[in-house]
Amino acid sequence: MEIVNESVNWARAQFALTALYHFLFVPLTLGLSFIIAIMESIYVKTGNPQWRSITRFWLALFAINFAIGVATGIVMEFEFGTNWANYSWFVGDIFGAPLAVEGIMAFFLEATFFAVMFFGWDKVSKGFHLLSTWLVAIGSNLSAFWILVANGWMQYPVGTIFNPDTARNEMSSFLEVALSPVAISKFLHTVASGYVISALFVMGISAFYLLKGRHILEAKKSLVVGASFGLITSMFLFFSGDESAYRVTQHQPMKLAAMEGVYKGEHRAGISAFGILNPDKKPGDDREVFLFDLTIPYALSILGNRSPDSFVPGIEDLLYGNEEKGIVSIEERMQNGKIALQALREYKEAKLQEDTQRMDMLKTTLQKHMQDFGYGYLQSPQQAIPPIALTFYSFHLMVALGSAFFVLFIVVLYLSMANNIMQFRKILWLCVIAIPFGYIAAEAGWIVAEVGRQPWAIQDLLPVGIAATNLSSLNVQVSFFIFALLFTALLCAEIGIMIRAIKKGFIADNHVAQGGR
Repeated sequence: MEIVNESVNWARAQFALTALYHFLFVPLTLGLSFIIAIMESIYVKTGNPQWRSITRFWLALFAINFAIGVATGIVMEFEFGTNWANYSWFVGDIFGAPLAVEGIMAFFLEATFFAVMFFGWDKVSKGFHLLSTWLVAIGSNLSAFWILVANGWMQYPVGTIFNPDTARNEMSSFLEVALSPVAISKFLHTVASGYVISALFVMGISAFYLLKGRHILEAKKSLVVGASFGLITSMFLFFSGDESAYRVTQHQPMKLAAMEGVYKGEHRAGISAFGILNPDKKPGDDREVFLFDLTIPYALSILGNRSPDSFVPGIEDLLYGNEEKGIVSIEERMQNGKIALQALREYKEAKLQEDTQRMDMLKTTLQKHMQDFGYGYLQSPQQAIPPIALTFYSFHLMVALGSAFFVLFIVVLYLSMANNIMQFRKILWLCVIAIPFGYIAAEAGWIVAEVGRQPWAIQDLLPVGIAATNLSSLNVQVSFFIFALLFTALLCAEIGIMIRAIKKGFIADNHVAQGGR
C-alpha cells in the first residue's frame, strides 16, 4: 500500500506540475488575442499605420506564447492515459466528449485562422485579416470553454448515469454536461483571469518602454488599451468570482470551508479578509482557528447563499454531521459508499449466474447509494478534508492580488487619459513588477480549485488514489523529472525569445506608410 500511495503522490505531483506550467501560457493566449483584435480594429477603422505596427508587435509575442502553450497542453491530455488510466476507464466517455469537441471545433478554428493572422499581412484584404484575428480570439476562448466544461464536470458530475454492467459512467445528457452552472462559472472566472493577466502584460511592457524613453507614442497607446481592457475585465472577474464561490458553496461545501478556514458552521458567517491560521488546529479540538484574523461580518453567508442570515457549514459539521441542518457525517457516507460497492460486486456475481431478479434488486440498492459511491473507498473520515492551509492562503492571495490589480488599472488609466503618466515613474515600475504577480494570482486560483477538492478526482465519485494507474513510483518519478526539465526549458526559451522581441521593439510599417494595403 505504501508503494501504491507513493506512486499516486508522484502522479499527482506530475499532473500538478504539467497543469501549473501549462497555465503559465494559456492566460496570455486567452486575453492577448482579444487585445490584438481590438488594436487591429482601431487600425482598420482609422487607417493609422502606427496601429498596424502596434498590432504586429503584440502579435509576435502572442505567436511565441501560443506555440509553446500548445506543447504543454498536449502533454497534459496524454497524462490521463498514462497516469490516470482508471479515471479514463471510469468516465472516459464523458470526460473525452468536450475535449473531442474542443479539438474538432475550437482548436482547428484558431489554428486555421492563426496562419492567416500571422502570415497574411498584405496577402489578404484588411477586412478578412481582421476577421481572422477575431476568429483566432474566439477560437482560443472556445477551446478554453470545452476544456473547462470537462474540468467543471469533475467538480460537479451531472448529466451521467452509472452502468453496473460495464462499471462505467455514461453520458445521459450532453447539454447538461456542457451547460452545467459549475462549468459555466468556472469558464467565465478562468478566462477573466486570463484577460487580466494579458492586460497586465501589455501594461507592463508598455511601461517598460516609457521608462526607457523608447517608442513613446506606441507605448502610450498600448498602455491605454491594456489599462482599459484590464479595468473592464477585472470588474467582470469580481462578478464571476462571486458566482464561482456561490457554486462552490452549493456543491463543494468542504472546499469552501477550507477556503475560509471555517471549522464550526454558523449563521451570518463572515469572511476572513485577512487571517493567520493556527497550525496546531485540528477538527474537533478546542484550539482557536486563527492566530489573528480580520473578518467582514455576514459576507460569507451572502456570498455562499445570497442571504445574510443563512447557515454556512464548517469542516466539523461536514466531518461529524449536523442533524439539525440535515448534514450527513462523512462516516455515514462512507458506510453508504461501501454498501454501493458491495452491491456492485454482488451485481457482477448475479449477472454471471443470470439471476435477473437479484440483479434488479442490487441495481436499485446501487442507485440509491450512488451519490456516496466514492466515499466507500476512503479509509478514514479525515481523508475527506483537503489541505486547509494551502487552500486558505492560496484563496486569499488570489483575492488580494486581484483587488490590487483593479486599483492599478484605475490609476494607470486615469493618469494615461490625463496625459501625465510619464511623471509617475513609480507607477510605471509597478506596472512592470505586476506582470509576474498576475501569473501568481492565477496559479493560486488553480491551487484553490484543484487542491481544495481533494481527495476527489471526481467529486464524491472517485478518489485520486483509485483513479491513478497502477505504476511503480520509479516510472512516475523518472517522467516527472523529465517533464520538469522539459517544461522549464520551454519556459526559459519563451522568456528568452520574448525578451529579444521586446528589445527589438515596435518597427514602423514602411509598406503601409507608403500607401500599401
